[in-house]
Amino acid sequence: MIVRIGQGYDLHRLAAGRKLILAGVEVASEVGPAGHSDADVVLHAVIDALLGAAGLGDIGEHFPDTDPAYAGIDSGLLLEQALDKVWQGGYTPVNVDVTIIAEKPKLKDHKPAMRQRLAKMLNLAEDAVNIKAKTNEGVGEIGKGEAIACWAVVGLARKN
Repeated sequence: MIVRIGQGYDLHRLAAGRKLILAGVEVASEVGPAGHSDADVVLHAVIDALLGAAGLGDIGEHFPDTDPAYAGIDSGLLLEQALDKVWQGGYTPVNVDVTIIAEKPKLKDHKPAMRQRLAKMLNLAEDAVNIKAKTNEGVGEIGKGEAIACWAVVGLARKN
């Protein structure tokens, strides 16, 4: 069996009037990430990790923010397309580990729903998905509540 690891990262500025969607779950917040799509930093980081592990480049190559077709798109649809590319290469996700970095809102109560949703989207058991939430301890744009970021690590497997 061949095992490959990919890591992904995404960051968006926060803006009033935008929904905060994380791992496909809407979280109550006065601000949300500004971006071309729905700006779900979790799914964007996971997509980058999937593509990276499969040697397929990055999210911007497949879903450029200059393409009007992706304006306001649900990032879950982008994840489906990225997964199709990974599966076409013979790979299957085996686990994902996500770290969301945001000063607020507190995400503890939302982590179970995010974990369930991400597991379903990736066709994984819930125990193969981990969601962590951290603050930036008041440092930088994230610490000032002006931005949100996410790191993701994905494991892929393919039979020889």
